[in-house]
Amino acid sequence: MPKDIHIKSVLIIGSGPIVIGQACEFDYSGSQASRSLREEGIKVFLINSNPATIMTDKMIADEIFLLPLTPESIETILSNHSIDAVLPTMGGQTALNLCKEVAELGIWDKYQVQLIGVDIKAIDLAENREQFRNLMIQLNIDVVQSKVANSVLEGKEIAQDIGYPLVIRPSFTLGGTGGGIVYNKHELDQALTNGLHASPIHEVLVEKALLGWKEFELELLRDKKNNIIVICTVENIDPMGIHTGDSITVAPAMTLPDTVYQRMRNMAKLMMQNLGNFVGGCNVQFALCPQTEQIIVVEINPRVSRSSALASKATGYPIAKIAAKLAIGFTLDELKNQITKTTSAYFEPALDYVIVKIPRWNFDKFKGANDTLGLQMKSVGEVMGIGCCFNEALQKACQSLENEAVGLGYYGKSLMKNAEIMDYLKLPKWDRIFRIKDALMQGATVNSIAQETKIDPWFLHQIKIMCQIETELSKHQLNNVPYELLLKAKKSGFSDRQISKIIKGNFSENDVRSKRKELGIDRIYRMVDSCSAEFKSETPYFYSSF
Repeated sequence: MPKDIHIKSVLIIGSGPIVIGQACEFDYSGSQASRSLREEGIKVFLINSNPATIMTDKMIADEIFLLPLTPESIETILSNHSIDAVLPTMGGQTALNLCKEVAELGIWDKYQVQLIGVDIKAIDLAENREQFRNLMIQLNIDVVQSKVANSVLEGKEIAQDIGYPLVIRPSFTLGGTGGGIVYNKHELDQALTNGLHASPIHEVLVEKALLGWKEFELELLRDKKNNIIVICTVENIDPMGIHTGDSITVAPAMTLPDTVYQRMRNMAKLMMQNLGNFVGGCNVQFALCPQTEQIIVVEINPRVSRSSALASKATGYPIAKIAAKLAIGFTLDELKNQITKTTSAYFEPALDYVIVKIPRWNFDKFKGANDTLGLQMKSVGEVMGIGCCFNEALQKACQSLENEAVGLGYYGKSLMKNAEIMDYLKLPKWDRIFRIKDALMQGATVNSIAQETKIDPWFLHQIKIMCQIETELSKHQLNNVPYELLLKAKKSGFSDRQISKIIKGNFSENDVRSKRKELGIDRIYRMVDSCSAEFKSETPYFYSSF
């Protein structure tokens, strides 16, 4: 079925200013969506209050309005321009909330503007905690023990019934704003007050905390024929209790058994099929008990998300671009794969490489800020590493953080003693991944670190392998380092500069580079083609390896 010929013009709602908890991932999605719609001959109007984004560049849309994201601004635009439809799923929770507010005021109906990509029912089902919980129960999908509160007194009564620790989740907020973990009754009043204040509808969900459970995300696309594909499965290295935007994540999932993945996949599809009039990109978050493999759904976002932007870059599949075309009536089987240019977009990417995302924080600019991570997102951006294996991707991401790390380690700086490190690891801090490596270098066991951090032992074993390589490198000078060891180090993501700091003697980065080239250890480039080289790819998107 082709696109809706009645849609000649579309209004895209942006995500507003860059703030902590909502970096600029939605600007990427909005820009891609605008280009996608213009390819189809549709006139694109765009509203965003942020001039410091590529989205508001005059090349992105036909008409750009640098106005506050308010119903008044929307009505001003609609009263002066003929607009057929509005696409609110590209501007994060900010855009969805504004769209809902404008609908409640009757402005979309007044100007006969069609809502595409999502409807108000889907927004309510996903963002209203009580409605979402009731829907999951109807679908026979497990949800955590919880109850909605609209006052501090009501929240205290619920807490008494459920028991501690608890999670406070405000409705209709982004980046975990206003949320938090409550360990005892002394912390409860303030947490409830903060959550109720943050929620635009003055509502919070009080739920049992699933501390130590593993967290996974599925990125999906759905069209109007109910065709659904899983674009990417993302695993959070950090356990539940840390906002996914502050978690180190890896794609594809490394420790997820296929039987459990198939159950998650079926649950996600069932949720999307019952979400109302919704087409486009969607993000579903699950919690998994490591001991019992019980799956509990955490939330669903009926829009592209910061994880969608990551998944697009990780797989090469342009989620926002395809989602925009689905919103105007196309189906997945009618669209071309943007990578191969010959096969259908109705396919699920296959990855023959590994992606690691590490958030970036600027705590040094906020003196006195609490740098312990929790349910409220504190990062201001992220970096991404691509490699042939987890270790290579992790080290590449660490090298991109611009915090003096030259891989997974700060060389030449004083280290904590083992006892200090183990105490430090009990709290999730921004530099915990580096401290885990320090602890392993000093002889801590994988099991002891897993017990303190609740991080899956598989990831810790991979870091231990890096420590073993580093230990071996430190025994050699550059002129006698074995070829096999140097190749193994390069394949594990060790940079030339990093190796120069590890080996004996005073050698420079250039010395190491010359030595490895002399040994025939050269950089190669592999393609991010989304199909594991099964089809010829037209993409110019590459990553380096050895």
